[in-house]
Amino acid sequence: MKFKNAIKIIGQAIRGDETDYTTGNMNKAIVLLAIPMILELSLESVFAVVDMFFVGKLGPSAIATVGLTEAVVTLIYSVAIGLSAAATAMVARRIGEKDHDGANTAAIQSIIVSIAVTIFISILGAIYAPDILRLMGASDEVIREGHSFSRIMYGGSLVIVLLFLINGIYRGAGNAAMAMRSLWIASGMNIILCPILIYGLGSWEGYGLKGAAIATTIGRGTGVLYQVYHLIKGDESIKIKWNAFKPDFTVIKSLVDIAWPATFQFILASGSWIVLAKIVADEGGTAASAGYQIAIRNLVFFILPAWGLSNAAATLVGQNLGAKQPDRAEKSVLLTAKYNVVFMSFVTLLFVAFPSPIIKLFSNEPEVIRVGIQSLRIIGTGFIFYGIGMVMMQAFNGSGDTRTPTWVNAIGFWGFQIPLALVLSKYLNMGAVGAFIAIPVSETAIAITCYILFKKGKWKETKV
Repeated sequence: MKFKNAIKIIGQAIRGDETDYTTGNMNKAIVLLAIPMILELSLESVFAVVDMFFVGKLGPSAIATVGLTEAVVTLIYSVAIGLSAAATAMVARRIGEKDHDGANTAAIQSIIVSIAVTIFISILGAIYAPDILRLMGASDEVIREGHSFSRIMYGGSLVIVLLFLINGIYRGAGNAAMAMRSLWIASGMNIILCPILIYGLGSWEGYGLKGAAIATTIGRGTGVLYQVYHLIKGDESIKIKWNAFKPDFTVIKSLVDIAWPATFQFILASGSWIVLAKIVADEGGTAASAGYQIAIRNLVFFILPAWGLSNAAATLVGQNLGAKQPDRAEKSVLLTAKYNVVFMSFVTLLFVAFPSPIIKLFSNEPEVIRVGIQSLRIIGTGFIFYGIGMVMMQAFNGSGDTRTPTWVNAIGFWGFQIPLALVLSKYLNMGAVGAFIAIPVSETAIAITCYILFKKGKWKETKV
């Protein structure tokens, strides 16, 4: 009976049946939100994998172009994530208040803001793509071969932002399955178009590297069209009301106030990982860098379910605060954190006890394998605390308090993690191992800090 009930709940989660998350069983609420969110995150990662898989056959210049372009696109992701977090917080709060008109207004105003911001970025990126590549250190050959790819990717920034944003709107409304399905469509379209547009079909030779950018942009654009269709159709809690397109500067100000710290959160976190990668490369050489990158890719893959659970906490907090149930909001976060601890415990065991088979799947170089194993074991020890920290961060974001986790990230990553990595690796002569140790130590400190701040409860008073 329990098994049949579990299957029923999983089916409900994938279908995206509308559910009131301010009442009922909290365990069921977490599952209904987490499953589609986990699948959504997994599918988003497919874009980068697919592009690199097909582009890799075009040669080193093509690979360099994709890598350098994606480094800049990360900044666009930051804007998208920030706006998405703001939309999730505001929509969830209005849904919890049973104010569907207010939720629609917040959704439409967030779309207006994203279009206004991203059009500017898209135009500048498309015009100055060669200059951006040159600024990133690209050779003349890379610029010559790759500027068209970069122009299309930068010019298509709007679809990146809208895909993230509208998914955030649906997550706030409690319909994570809609976000999941839009990524299914976007990713599927990209997988189909990538080889065709890169290599051609029949006698047609294709577009080469430029084809990868076209495929990715069309894929994401198709996902956005699917989202917009459902917004217009109005078969969910959120639907477009054309009178809501009139700018509401009070709502816009609230969105921006929430969005910019959330954007900065991502920049701080991703920037610190870039610096750590450089420390590892400088202190350990090419083999250490390769081993570390293999370990990080596996770490990120196994983190995805934890991120799904964390995002579920954001929606639950927003809706329950809107329903004037702060205690239920707090309980939902603590329960989500417990689930994350259980999952991360298994991941920790896997990385600490069985790192060798994982690393050997990606390399047969002895030194790369040695460093990769070392990296997995050391970084993996902090996964339990990392899981707790993620949930607490998203709980703050879901309440609309994006400033607290931003400050924690700034101090934790840049004031503690990076200095510790430098001291251990350079001044205590621990090499790359010093950088590895700095990661679980800092993540543990961040998690403890977030938990203490969460239990103080000031986030319950945040107005959005």
